[in-house]
Amino acid sequence: MLQYALVFLASAAVVVVAGTILTRCADDIAEATGLGRAWIGSVLLATATSLPELGTDITAVRIHAANLAVGDLFGSSLANMLILAVLDQFARQGKVLRGAAIENALIACLAIVLNAMGALFVLTGSSWSPLGISPQSLLLLLVYLFGTRAVYRNGTRHTAAAVKSGTDRKRTGARSLRRSAIWFAGAAMAILLAAPALAWSAKELAQLTGLGDSFVGTWLLGLATSLPEFVTAFAAVRIGQFDLAVGNLFGSNSFNMIIFVALDLASPSGSVFQRLNPIHAISATLAVILMSLGLASILYRAERRFLMIEPDSALMLAVYLLAIWILYAHSGR
Repeated sequence: MLQYALVFLASAAVVVVAGTILTRCADDIAEATGLGRAWIGSVLLATATSLPELGTDITAVRIHAANLAVGDLFGSSLANMLILAVLDQFARQGKVLRGAAIENALIACLAIVLNAMGALFVLTGSSWSPLGISPQSLLLLLVYLFGTRAVYRNGTRHTAAAVKSGTDRKRTGARSLRRSAIWFAGAAMAILLAAPALAWSAKELAQLTGLGDSFVGTWLLGLATSLPEFVTAFAAVRIGQFDLAVGNLFGSNSFNMIIFVALDLASPSGSVFQRLNPIHAISATLAVILMSLGLASILYRAERRFLMIEPDSALMLAVYLLAIWILYAHSGR
């Protein structure tokens, strides 16, 4: 078991280092392009930090561990909300959710809708997959594209003035953008290359511990593949860029759902939805509850604290612990 644990930890360490680089580069790209940190965080950064889920889960499906893959997707959604709650509870710069722009609510709504659809599709299943993609996966992709376009249009209306600058500033911005893009791509590639090792080691740990693919995928692998989100969100909060952090976490939860398209294509025996453990619907529902609490915290700008505790993020932490207990209780079924 030791060798699998070491591989798991080593691949996770690569993800952490690369995630730190991603944050700085994403912030520079947002500054240079004027697109806004909420959109950059929810689409560009979220896509990069979700690469572990993409690479890991494709590998898991190919080794006939579909429940491990899907458990990772919904477990990552749970873990991202755990990260948000922890950052909101302990950030020294001020309350993260209260400091995030209202436009992050639109990103949160998209994540809630997509994860709720994922829960429904797990329960209904699918045995039809023309061209290798089920209608359910295709619908998730279409909703994601429509939602991110809406986020983009909403963001550009508020940041159009940011792109106006002088010639010298444009040249400097172009050089900075090119450099940041190169580093961003390199860090994203490092994350993608480390992902298969995460899947392999997690699969072996699942078998050795006897906890099962569904629980290990949701808890252990979900936490591990959310390491980039934790590192990037933590770094963003440290530099006071709350929109980048919140957008990244909700955006990752949205991107996770379109990974079902890749899983269908990688599946050796048709749609991945046709052979899933129904427990994943519980994971998805709990993730939706956590995201709804996060959305409410963004919209409700309460200033009240109780005994130095943020009540909204404390509730999110409690729900996450309840979710893990429920999943563990059903792990042998």
